[in-house]
Amino acid sequence: MLGRAIRTEPRLFLVGAIGSSFFGLLVIVNSYVVGAVIGHVVVPAFAERRATAATLGLIAAVFIGISLLRVGTIFARRLGAGFMQFRLQARYRRAVTRRYLALPPSWHQRHATGTLLSNANSDVEAAFVPIAPLPFAVGTIVMIIAAVASLFWTDWVLALVGVTLFPALFGLNVVYSRRMSPRQIRAQQLRGRVSAVAHESFDGALVVKTMGREATEAQRFGVHVSDLRDALIAVGRLRGLFDPIMDALPSVGTLAVLLLGAWRLKTGDLSVAELVSVAFLFTVLAFPVRAIGWVIAELPRSVAGWERVQAVLDAEGDLAYGSASTPGRGPAGVVFDHVDFAYAEGPRVLHEVSFTVPAGRTVALVGATGSGKSTIASLAVRLVDPAAGRITVEGIALPDLSAAALAETTALVPQIPFVFDDTVRGNITLDRETLTDADAWGALRLAQADGFVAKLPDGLDTAVGERGTSLSGGQRQRLTLARALAGHPRLLVLDDATSAVDPRVESAILGALRDKSGSDFSPVRGGGGAEDGASILVVAYRRATIALADEVVFLEHGRVVATGTHVELMASVPAYRDLVTAYERAEAEREVNA
Repeated sequence: MLGRAIRTEPRLFLVGAIGSSFFGLLVIVNSYVVGAVIGHVVVPAFAERRATAATLGLIAAVFIGISLLRVGTIFARRLGAGFMQFRLQARYRRAVTRRYLALPPSWHQRHATGTLLSNANSDVEAAFVPIAPLPFAVGTIVMIIAAVASLFWTDWVLALVGVTLFPALFGLNVVYSRRMSPRQIRAQQLRGRVSAVAHESFDGALVVKTMGREATEAQRFGVHVSDLRDALIAVGRLRGLFDPIMDALPSVGTLAVLLLGAWRLKTGDLSVAELVSVAFLFTVLAFPVRAIGWVIAELPRSVAGWERVQAVLDAEGDLAYGSASTPGRGPAGVVFDHVDFAYAEGPRVLHEVSFTVPAGRTVALVGATGSGKSTIASLAVRLVDPAAGRITVEGIALPDLSAAALAETTALVPQIPFVFDDTVRGNITLDRETLTDADAWGALRLAQADGFVAKLPDGLDTAVGERGTSLSGGQRQRLTLARALAGHPRLLVLDDATSAVDPRVESAILGALRDKSGSDFSPVRGGGGAEDGASILVVAYRRATIALADEVVFLEHGRVVATGTHVELMASVPAYRDLVTAYERAEAEREVNA
């Protein structure tokens, strides 16, 4: 993983590593300068009881010069490491997000939203936490090699202390890493679980409050938070044991150097300057060596985060697109030819479904709950692919169309409207640069939404709040319908998209969509004429809505059991008649009982 990071940002790594290496070498140089000053200036000055200003000035200039060089190396080290870490995090956040956008809804349905947020945020962040101390650790290794060489050059006995100390530090880090790894992995997994539960609770805030389940949700969230707390405490305990030992080892080395050095000084094998240099080197060695510990300490958490990120990047199930585009202009017909479909690890929900939506016509899908209507709507705009069979638009199979051609040709308005925390204009245009305010108002008129939008404080510039909290359910549905219409699709799929709208308004909307004579709904701006408009596939429940369709497809248990006009099916299919009139009969029974 570290190798991949270095290959991705080699220049920034070099800046940080070179800066850190020079910093380490300057630490060694500084220790020998200190030794030389003590041995050749301070000790003689005490013996002679005098010191010249020139000598003191020279010493000050040397230390200031070394300090300035160290400042420069620290700047290079931190600049390289910081830029490298944050650029990698940004790169992989974008990669994860692009992967989310490429994967089909069926994949997203198998993963909690909170977990996906954790993958793109905390997991990516955790994966590249070791990058910050990595150049420092590399420079520290250079420093250790140079320090050992300088120690042998100075005195082989004192060098043995370093040769013993450095492997001990590395060994301690290895033991620590192995013990820390499972704790960090568990903590990272629990972070994702806490995020998932929190997102679910916040997303369902309305249900939680209206059902009085605040205490239950708080308790459910508290269990996962407590697990995360315990996991982090376990991490902290191990780190609390490790850190003092890491701090103590260099101090023990310094003490050993002083004891051995005093003996070597007495025997005349070592000078004061050399002893001070080596002792000072061991004193300042602790902090840089810790950088290696920081990298090793963060590796378990990093690997856990990276594996979770990589699971997203390696996820399969992409919808491959072709390069074809739909020919001509005007409404586009769609044909379902013996289509089967099954959700992952589940039974088939569609069986040999075949029907046609002729160009420029309106076809209603009618069936009881669970009969497969929404699945057909998703298949028509290729949110998912069928397990068997073929779906074509204007004679071209959906997988053969390019992504751009599919988006330009089809539009889906789902059951549950989603409104972004943006202005009305932003929600309609979605930053599609080709759409003007005239396009937005034209779509709003077709969706019967221009009236309430005109009354908003700032019209198209009115902010509607998160998920459109300032709008009613019917207004949100009309706004999402206008969003689809603004793109001038040639095939419009309405998945019960007007259920929250007043029946009178719904009839006006569907009536306007059926009228192909205006230019508001032209697939080519500025057009007009009978060839303009769109074919419409609508999932319908209300009798008035169904009656507006040119043809009805009646579904039962994922199969097409009858097709025809509303009048024909009412007369010839009892199950259809019972379903369509069920609401009216229930209303009549309530009136009688009242």
